[in-house]
Amino acid sequence: MQSLASLLTSRVEAAAGVDPEMRPATKPQFGHFQSNVALRLAKAEGRPPRDVAADLITRIDVADLCEPLEVAGPGFINFRIRSEVLARAASDLLADPHTGIDQADAPQKIVIDYSSPNVAKQMHVGHLRTTIIGDCFNRVLTATGHSVLPQNHIGDWGRQFGMLIEQTLDEGLDLSTLDLAGAEELYKRANERLKADESFADRARNRVVALQAGDEQTRAIWQRLIDVSKVGFNETYHRLGVLLTDEHIAGESSYNHLLEDVCTDLEQRGIAVVDDGALVVFVDGFDAPAILRNRHGGYGYDVTDVAALKYRAETLGADRLIYVTDARQRNHFELVFAVARKAGYIPDSLVTEHVGYGMVLGRDGRPFSTREGTAAYLIDLLDAAEEHVTRPVALAAIKYADLSNQLQKDYVFDAERMTATTGDTGPYLQYAHARANQILRRAEADGIAWSTITVLDEPAEQALALLLSRFGEIVALVAEDLQPHKLCTYLFDLATAMSSFYEQCPVLKSEGEVRASRLALCATTKKVLATGLGLLGIEAPDQM
Repeated sequence: MQSLASLLTSRVEAAAGVDPEMRPATKPQFGHFQSNVALRLAKAEGRPPRDVAADLITRIDVADLCEPLEVAGPGFINFRIRSEVLARAASDLLADPHTGIDQADAPQKIVIDYSSPNVAKQMHVGHLRTTIIGDCFNRVLTATGHSVLPQNHIGDWGRQFGMLIEQTLDEGLDLSTLDLAGAEELYKRANERLKADESFADRARNRVVALQAGDEQTRAIWQRLIDVSKVGFNETYHRLGVLLTDEHIAGESSYNHLLEDVCTDLEQRGIAVVDDGALVVFVDGFDAPAILRNRHGGYGYDVTDVAALKYRAETLGADRLIYVTDARQRNHFELVFAVARKAGYIPDSLVTEHVGYGMVLGRDGRPFSTREGTAAYLIDLLDAAEEHVTRPVALAAIKYADLSNQLQKDYVFDAERMTATTGDTGPYLQYAHARANQILRRAEADGIAWSTITVLDEPAEQALALLLSRFGEIVALVAEDLQPHKLCTYLFDLATAMSSFYEQCPVLKSEGEVRASRLALCATTKKVLATGLGLLGIEAPDQM
């Protein structure tokens, strides 16, 4: 269903010949939407803006949608939606708010790379943002009609497995008794030993060779470490309420068989060259080259990510690739994107995007850490929030605090502030949903029925209905520019408008058609809040 704003925009653009840049009116007396298109056209035509606006009004065909158009100030055009049109648009969302979400004109296959924890290590605070943000993108892009394929690029390969496996054998460990925390303790013991015992370090290096060669015993232990880690990861994903499952795992090891071929191909075509013993690709605009193979013959992150790009473009058939990582990795991903394009592994039509995010800070303004000064585990943050409220409310607090800020900015993890049911917080939105449900529950208990929105005489009613009609366009906007704070702002505005409506327009104390219409308005708001929160990965409880 096309939103009212989109419909208005297309009608005005047809008359003006340019994008009208429709904006919500800042004050009720200016109507519901405004456009400065006449002011922009006046410069090109050399005419007074108000004259241009007057001419446009005669050509803009919106009589079925709006009251008579008005020219305001130096030449703004004001649009006031007819109340019956507003009522119909809001009522259409009552049956299923998803029907109000603008669907993509050309649905794409979109691969999102996010979360990516390391095997034998618990997820830390740095994994919070990538997991929550990636999950939101997954939900929003799916809702707008795209086919989304999450890819969890776990760290399941590398030199660290030599020491892990060697330590396991030396200790005679039964890995079936370990959980993820136990595996991390194994990692710490092995790492300390690696630093202190040269003979152990030699055996660890040889074990890496055995792993790469497919030694049966070595591979079995490696697989067990992965299995233990996956159980731990899944427990955290379940606790976070995100959509990632084992079927989305595509770790570093899954691209091993492609690395040699990529290196050979790029070297034979002269795209990669040997420099100081390493095989590298120089790309204009970058200070350093991508290192495909180091001078010792080892493969690193650059070639693995190039191989992953090639696979996702050619085998998965992606139209759009989104990487959600720490903002400090932007240069790395821009470089490997450029290498893959230079190699012809990804076509010009395939969109590659790195969505970088800032750090999670403690109340002291420093990166969130434990009392010992080390990076905090993700479960520490969850525990901190749950000290104040129940788990669904704690998750709402954490996710909303993360997503309501512009992603590239750092944000402060303040559990007390985040869990408040007042102000711009996730729990406040949950409370607004529960409040709407309470009104409807009382009406049901009194045998009062409602079906559709019919009466919108009061400004507070119209303001709420207008916001409801914009839900679909906001979701579509987030799907396009990957800025979830815009959906958060919309939902907060919706909850605020709901509060103003409730204060100014008695619901249960009104009568007849007005009461039924207001109940339907409450029911629609409740459903849109629940749907919007769901796109953020937040539960909408009926009671709080």
